[in-house]
Amino acid sequence: MGVLYIVPTPVGNMEDMTMRAIRILNEVDLILAEDTRTSSKLLKHYDIQNRLLSHHKFNEHGTTAGIVERLKAGQTIALISDAGTPGISDPGFLLAREASKAGITVQTLPGATACIPAIVSSGLPCDRFCFEGFLPQKKGRQTHLESLRDEVRTMIFYESPYRLLKTLQQFSDLFGPERQVSVAREISKVHEESVRGTMEEVINHFKDTAPRGEIVIVVAGKTKNKKSKTEEI
Repeated sequence: MGVLYIVPTPVGNMEDMTMRAIRILNEVDLILAEDTRTSSKLLKHYDIQNRLLSHHKFNEHGTTAGIVERLKAGQTIALISDAGTPGISDPGFLLAREASKAGITVQTLPGATACIPAIVSSGLPCDRFCFEGFLPQKKGRQTHLESLRDEVRTMIFYESPYRLLKTLQQFSDLFGPERQVSVAREISKVHEESVRGTMEEVINHFKDTAPRGEIVIVVAGKTKNKKSKTEEI
């Protein structure tokens, strides 16, 4: 049996690549990449000369079985995405699941992801949180949002800069304009910033300043209502 390595790649700054990740990508028999053009730049930067094969959300249902057979035959394979940790709003879950079912060792390396820096920098509670990733764009979106109305944990969302204002307005309508929110963009890049405040304040900021780059939205959970003295008695 071979080994499937899940290897995180930088979300921005190339220096966020770990030494172990570089070694694994050099040593494996094959690297699966979400976009081989994007990954070729990363491999060239670190002088990693290895074979790349496309593995993305549009072909993973057709390629997974063949990859598992390669692993069963003894090959070692690394899976990378364009940025961050595969499986977190990127391809990876299906292959990891099928490899595990086949008794293949799956090793996930620690490394870059956008959601953790965003919540830690937000100033919002990060002892308990829920990761929601990208919301449905159309079908099921409102139902999904309604299911979060009473969520008490801090919530993390990924969003496109083109849909940011629409999403923040929906959050304001659902959670209220005074709910605290932090919008992080371009994490680990030159123009990294976090905009914090109430929903209303942050919406007004991005009405005046068009958002750019990769976006992570961190929303405070619902505050539990304190019992009145009468209720406590």
